[in-house]
Amino acid sequence: MSGNNGAVLIQNWLQSQEGATVLQSLCTRNGTQLKPYGLLEHPILPAHPVLEDVYYKLVVVGKGGVGKTSCIARLTGRPFVEAHFETAGIQTSKMYWPVKIAHLNKPVLMSLTLWDAGEMAVKKFDHILPACKANVDGILFVFSFVDKGSWDEIPHLISRLTDPNDKIAKIVIGTKFDQYAHSEVSQKELRDFEVRWQTPVLKISNIPSHDAGQGLSEITPILNCICERLWQTDVSHAEGTAT
Repeated sequence: MSGNNGAVLIQNWLQSQEGATVLQSLCTRNGTQLKPYGLLEHPILPAHPVLEDVYYKLVVVGKGGVGKTSCIARLTGRPFVEAHFETAGIQTSKMYWPVKIAHLNKPVLMSLTLWDAGEMAVKKFDHILPACKANVDGILFVFSFVDKGSWDEIPHLISRLTDPNDKIAKIVIGTKFDQYAHSEVSQKELRDFEVRWQTPVLKISNIPSHDAGQGLSEITPILNCICERLWQTDVSHAEGTAT
Protein backbone atom coordinates (compact mmCIF):
# COMPACT_ATOMS: atom_id res chain seq x y z
CA MET A 1 0.00 0.00 0.00
CA SER A 2 2.84 2.35 -0.74
CA GLY A 3 2.47 5.28 -3.07
CA ASN A 4 -0.94 6.31 -4.38
CA ASN A 5 -1.47 3.89 -7.27
CA GLY A 6 -4.88 2.49 -6.38
CA ALA A 7 -4.38 3.33 -2.70
CA VAL A 8 -7.26 4.75 -0.70
CA LEU A 9 -5.05 7.02 1.40
CA ILE A 10 -2.30 9.43 0.44
CA GLN A 11 0.34 7.50 2.35
CA ASN A 12 2.93 10.24 2.80
CA TRP A 13 0.44 12.96 3.77
CA LEU A 14 1.45 12.89 7.45
CA GLN A 15 4.98 13.83 6.39
CA SER A 16 3.70 16.97 4.65
CA GLN A 17 3.45 20.28 6.51
CA GLU A 18 -0.35 20.07 6.47
CA GLY A 19 -0.51 16.52 7.80
CA ALA A 20 2.28 16.98 10.34
CA THR A 21 0.49 20.01 11.82
CA VAL A 22 -2.67 17.99 12.36
CA LEU A 23 -0.81 15.01 13.79
CA GLN A 24 1.13 17.23 16.18
CA SER A 25 -2.13 18.45 17.70
CA LEU A 26 -3.02 14.82 18.52
CA CYS A 27 0.31 13.94 20.12
CA THR A 28 1.89 14.43 23.53
CA ARG A 29 4.35 17.28 23.95
CA ASN A 30 7.37 15.13 23.12
CA GLY A 31 5.59 13.89 19.99
CA THR A 32 6.35 10.21 20.64
CA GLN A 33 2.79 8.96 21.09
CA LEU A 34 -0.85 9.92 20.71
CA LYS A 35 -2.78 11.64 23.48
CA PRO A 36 -5.35 9.37 25.15
CA TYR A 37 -8.94 10.62 24.89
CA GLY A 38 -12.06 9.83 26.88
CA LEU A 39 -15.18 8.60 25.09
CA LEU A 40 -16.74 12.10 25.09
CA GLU A 41 -13.55 14.06 24.41
CA HIS A 42 -12.57 15.58 21.09
CA PRO A 43 -9.14 16.93 20.14
CA ILE A 44 -8.49 20.63 19.55
CA LEU A 45 -7.37 20.82 15.94
CA PRO A 46 -5.70 23.58 13.92
CA ALA A 47 -8.05 25.86 11.97
CA HIS A 48 -6.64 24.60 8.68
CA PRO A 49 -7.12 22.17 7.14
CA VAL A 50 -10.74 21.55 8.12
CA LEU A 51 -11.19 17.85 8.90
CA GLU A 52 -14.51 16.02 8.78
CA ASP A 53 -15.03 13.44 11.54
CA VAL A 54 -15.66 9.85 10.41
CA TYR A 55 -16.73 7.41 13.13
CA TYR A 56 -15.91 3.71 13.30
CA LYS A 57 -16.43 1.00 15.91
CA LEU A 58 -13.91 -1.84 16.08
CA VAL A 59 -13.97 -4.98 18.20
CA VAL A 60 -10.67 -6.54 19.27
CA VAL A 61 -10.77 -10.34 19.52
CA GLY A 62 -8.25 -13.13 20.02
CA LYS A 63 -7.09 -15.82 22.41
CA GLY A 64 -6.58 -14.77 26.03
CA GLY A 65 -3.07 -13.59 26.89
CA VAL A 66 -1.95 -12.65 23.36
CA GLY A 67 -1.62 -8.97 24.27
CA LYS A 68 -4.88 -7.39 23.10
CA THR A 69 -4.90 -4.83 25.92
CA SER A 70 -1.26 -3.83 25.40
CA CYS A 71 -1.86 -3.63 21.64
CA ILE A 72 -4.71 -1.19 22.25
CA ALA A 73 -2.50 0.78 24.64
CA ARG A 74 0.24 1.10 21.98
CA LEU A 75 -2.23 2.27 19.35
CA THR A 76 -4.16 4.74 21.51
CA GLY A 77 -1.38 6.26 23.63
CA ARG A 78 -2.65 4.82 26.90
CA PRO A 79 -0.45 3.67 29.81
CA PHE A 80 1.26 0.38 29.07
CA VAL A 81 0.77 -2.39 31.63
CA GLU A 82 3.32 -5.19 31.32
CA ALA A 83 1.62 -7.60 33.76
CA HIS A 84 -1.08 -9.73 32.14
CA PHE A 85 -4.55 -9.65 33.57
CA GLU A 86 -7.95 -10.71 32.26
CA THR A 87 -10.00 -7.81 30.89
CA ALA A 88 -13.04 -7.37 33.13
CA GLY A 89 -16.26 -7.10 31.12
CA ILE A 90 -16.04 -4.67 28.21
CA GLN A 91 -13.34 -1.99 27.98
CA THR A 92 -13.73 0.77 25.39
CA SER A 93 -10.94 3.09 24.19
CA LYS A 94 -11.32 6.16 21.99
CA MET A 95 -8.65 7.43 19.62
CA TYR A 96 -8.28 9.78 16.65
CA TRP A 97 -6.15 9.40 13.56
CA PRO A 98 -5.89 11.85 10.63
CA VAL A 99 -5.72 10.64 7.03
CA LYS A 100 -6.15 12.13 3.57
CA ILE A 101 -8.46 10.29 1.17
CA ALA A 102 -6.77 10.03 -2.21
CA HIS A 103 -9.76 10.03 -4.58
CA LEU A 104 -11.38 12.95 -2.71
CA ASN A 105 -8.11 14.79 -2.04
CA LYS A 106 -9.68 15.48 1.34
CA PRO A 107 -8.31 15.13 4.90
CA VAL A 108 -10.58 13.45 7.43
CA LEU A 109 -10.28 12.63 11.11
CA MET A 110 -10.91 8.97 11.85
CA SER A 111 -12.64 8.61 15.21
CA LEU A 112 -12.04 5.01 16.28
CA THR A 113 -13.65 3.35 19.30
CA LEU A 114 -12.00 0.04 20.18
CA TRP A 115 -14.03 -2.50 22.16
CA ASP A 116 -12.17 -5.19 24.11
CA ALA A 117 -14.01 -7.93 26.01
CA GLY A 118 -12.38 -10.41 28.37
CA GLU A 119 -12.53 -14.05 27.27
CA MET A 120 -14.10 -15.19 30.54
CA ALA A 121 -16.67 -12.38 30.44
CA VAL A 122 -17.75 -13.41 26.92
CA LYS A 123 -18.21 -17.01 28.07
CA LYS A 124 -20.00 -16.06 31.29
CA PHE A 125 -22.38 -13.38 30.06
CA ASP A 126 -24.46 -13.94 26.92
CA HIS A 127 -24.95 -10.23 26.24
CA ILE A 128 -21.24 -9.33 25.98
CA LEU A 129 -20.49 -10.58 22.45
CA PRO A 130 -23.76 -9.26 20.90
CA ALA A 131 -23.07 -5.85 22.48
CA CYS A 132 -19.59 -5.81 20.97
CA LYS A 133 -20.80 -6.86 17.52
CA ALA A 134 -23.75 -4.44 17.38
CA ASN A 135 -23.18 -1.87 14.62
CA VAL A 136 -19.53 -2.88 14.34
CA ASP A 137 -17.51 -1.55 11.39
CA GLY A 138 -14.37 -3.62 11.79
CA ILE A 139 -12.90 -6.52 13.73
CA LEU A 140 -9.26 -6.58 14.77
CA PHE A 141 -8.18 -10.23 15.03
CA VAL A 142 -5.16 -10.46 17.33
CA PHE A 143 -2.65 -13.28 17.71
CA SER A 144 0.82 -13.59 19.26
CA PHE A 145 3.88 -14.48 17.21
CA VAL A 146 5.08 -16.63 20.11
CA ASP A 147 1.79 -18.53 20.54
CA LYS A 148 1.06 -20.84 17.59
CA GLY A 149 -2.35 -21.74 19.01
CA SER A 150 -3.46 -18.12 18.85
CA TRP A 151 -2.43 -17.97 15.17
CA ASP A 152 -4.23 -21.20 14.31
CA GLU A 153 -7.40 -19.80 15.89
CA ILE A 154 -7.59 -16.73 13.62
CA PRO A 155 -9.26 -18.43 10.60
CA HIS A 156 -11.87 -19.98 12.91
CA LEU A 157 -12.60 -16.60 14.50
CA ILE A 158 -12.97 -14.96 11.08
CA SER A 159 -15.37 -17.67 9.92
CA ARG A 160 -17.39 -17.53 13.15
CA LEU A 161 -17.65 -13.76 13.54
CA THR A 162 -17.91 -12.54 9.94
CA ASP A 163 -19.59 -13.33 6.66
CA PRO A 164 -18.15 -12.81 3.15
CA ASN A 165 -21.01 -10.45 2.29
CA ASP A 166 -21.08 -8.39 5.47
CA LYS A 167 -19.97 -4.79 5.82
CA ILE A 168 -17.19 -5.53 8.31
CA ALA A 169 -13.53 -4.69 7.73
CA LYS A 170 -11.29 -7.58 8.74
CA ILE A 171 -7.85 -6.72 10.10
CA VAL A 172 -5.26 -9.13 11.56
CA ILE A 173 -2.45 -8.03 13.83
CA GLY A 174 0.36 -10.07 15.37
CA THR A 175 1.65 -8.96 18.76
CA LYS A 176 5.04 -9.50 20.43
CA PHE A 177 6.85 -8.82 17.16
CA ASP A 178 9.79 -7.69 19.30
CA GLN A 179 10.18 -11.42 20.09
CA TYR A 180 10.15 -12.42 16.40
CA ALA A 181 13.38 -14.42 16.81
CA HIS A 182 11.23 -16.86 18.81
CA SER A 183 8.27 -16.73 16.43
CA GLU A 184 6.20 -19.88 16.07
CA VAL A 185 4.62 -18.57 12.85
CA SER A 186 6.58 -18.90 9.61
CA GLN A 187 6.81 -16.35 6.79
CA LYS A 188 5.16 -18.87 4.46
CA GLU A 189 2.18 -19.19 6.78
CA LEU A 190 1.82 -15.41 6.86
CA ARG A 191 1.99 -15.13 3.05
CA ASP A 192 -0.45 -18.01 2.50
CA PHE A 193 -2.90 -16.47 4.97
CA GLU A 194 -2.77 -13.04 3.30
CA VAL A 195 -3.49 -14.60 -0.10
CA ARG A 196 -6.24 -16.91 1.20
CA TRP A 197 -8.10 -14.26 3.22
CA GLN A 198 -7.10 -11.15 1.23
CA THR A 199 -6.14 -9.56 4.54
CA PRO A 200 -2.73 -8.14 5.47
CA VAL A 201 -1.09 -9.32 8.69
CA LEU A 202 0.09 -6.29 10.64
CA LYS A 203 2.83 -6.51 13.26
CA ILE A 204 3.31 -4.68 16.57
CA SER A 205 5.76 -4.86 19.47
CA ASN A 206 4.46 -5.37 23.00
CA ILE A 207 6.82 -2.95 24.69
CA PRO A 208 6.24 0.67 25.73
CA SER A 209 6.75 3.12 22.88
CA HIS A 210 9.53 5.01 24.68
CA ASP A 211 11.43 1.73 25.06
CA ALA A 212 10.87 0.84 21.41
CA GLY A 213 12.76 3.98 20.42
CA GLN A 214 10.36 4.43 17.51
CA GLY A 215 7.47 6.45 18.91
CA LEU A 216 4.85 6.89 16.22
CA SER A 217 6.93 5.30 13.47
CA GLU A 218 5.73 1.77 14.28
CA ILE A 219 2.04 2.53 14.73
CA THR A 220 1.68 4.97 11.80
CA PRO A 221 1.59 2.28 9.04
CA ILE A 222 -0.63 0.10 11.25
CA LEU A 223 -3.20 2.85 11.83
CA ASN A 224 -3.05 3.92 8.17
CA CYS A 225 -3.77 0.34 7.13
CA ILE A 226 -6.64 -0.02 9.62
CA CYS A 227 -8.22 3.25 8.44
CA GLU A 228 -7.71 2.30 4.80
CA ARG A 229 -9.46 -1.06 5.31
CA LEU A 230 -12.38 0.62 7.08
CA TRP A 231 -12.83 3.26 4.39
CA GLN A 232 -12.37 0.74 1.58
CA THR A 233 -15.00 -1.56 3.07
CA ASP A 234 -17.42 1.37 3.32
CA VAL A 235 -16.84 2.35 -0.30
CA SER A 236 -17.18 -1.24 -1.57
CA HIS A 237 -20.43 -1.70 0.33
CA ALA A 238 -21.82 1.61 -0.98
CA GLU A 239 -20.92 0.69 -4.56
CA GLY A 240 -22.52 -2.74 -4.14
CA THR A 241 -25.70 -1.18 -2.77
CA ALA A 242 -25.84 1.34 -5.62
CA THR A 243 -25.66 -1.39 -8.25
